[in-house]
Amino acid sequence: MRILHLVLTPRLSGAEMLAKDLAIHQQSHGDTVCVSALMPQQDDFAPLRAQLDAAGVRCLFPARPHKLPGRLWHLRGVLRACRPDILFAHATIPAFYARALPSRVPVVYVMHSAANDFERKLFRNVERLLSTRARAVIGVSQGNLRDYIGAVGEHPLMAVIPNGVDTGRFFIRPAVPARAPLVVQVGRYAAIKNQLQTVLAFREALRDVPDARLEMYGVIEDPAYYAEVCAQVSGLGLGDKVWVNGPQNNVPELLASATVFAMPSASEAHSIAFLEALAAGVPVVASAIPAFAFACDYPGVQLLDTGDAAAYGAALTRALAQPRMARSLDGLTLNDTAGQYRALARRLVSSA
Repeated sequence: MRILHLVLTPRLSGAEMLAKDLAIHQQSHGDTVCVSALMPQQDDFAPLRAQLDAAGVRCLFPARPHKLPGRLWHLRGVLRACRPDILFAHATIPAFYARALPSRVPVVYVMHSAANDFERKLFRNVERLLSTRARAVIGVSQGNLRDYIGAVGEHPLMAVIPNGVDTGRFFIRPAVPARAPLVVQVGRYAAIKNQLQTVLAFREALRDVPDARLEMYGVIEDPAYYAEVCAQVSGLGLGDKVWVNGPQNNVPELLASATVFAMPSASEAHSIAFLEALAAGVPVVASAIPAFAFACDYPGVQLLDTGDAAAYGAALTRALAQPRMARSLDGLTLNDTAGQYRALARRLVSSA
């Protein structure tokens, strides 16, 4: 099959990471795969672009930002260049554009958002107009489909395909010797990711583990929130204990060096970063939200109200004393996810 994955912006974020992993997996299994975007590639995506290039996946990204007509024109050129049998549009805005063009290519709308995009009236109205142009609507969680049905209504073909991770990239082993116990949080800087709460909880944990360190990594999606995190670290006098970093593509190495992984998100759809931490065997402290509930009985996983800084800090303290441990991710590996995408693609292409 000829497969096209369309994202909004090539960057280090969940939807884009899944599209990259799927593209490489599909190309290695005999498909001809292209990845495109509506916005230019961000600098942090360069190492992942190199992986796509090395795998033989064609990347067609715009050289500069465009407004609506320019985006449609770019996408028209991509369709002509790639001649896909099927198009997977990852996230709401790419799905809008993919269905706005007069094309016979089957479009699959993949919902990734942790928030309900259809709370916005404009998005609800556009989706109601374009809904029938999607051959299938896929959610990475059941919550995505509930949001869709509540705002737009039932679609003839809806399914949940959970995200999956390449477990072979992660190793269950003792943490790489570090200068001190290390808490790591990975996620874009936005209020929904709650880095501010992690800083407060980490201050609590320092009372029991005074030599601990905290390192945070992520795309700076909300510069004002990122500045607030930096200001909080400085204001609490934690500048020598907490590092507030930008995005990193070497997540397996970060997790290998971590003693604890923290994820206090207020909401998630089906977090790849959370799955990666589970695959690495590192102790996990995360918020008790529906997206993480499947892991509640996994060894070394604590789910709680991370809005309570004292309780969150106590959980970090307990986790800092725990060893790594193996966890089964049956049904949540990249092979599992890619298999479901392949089955769906074959079904839609054969009936086109």
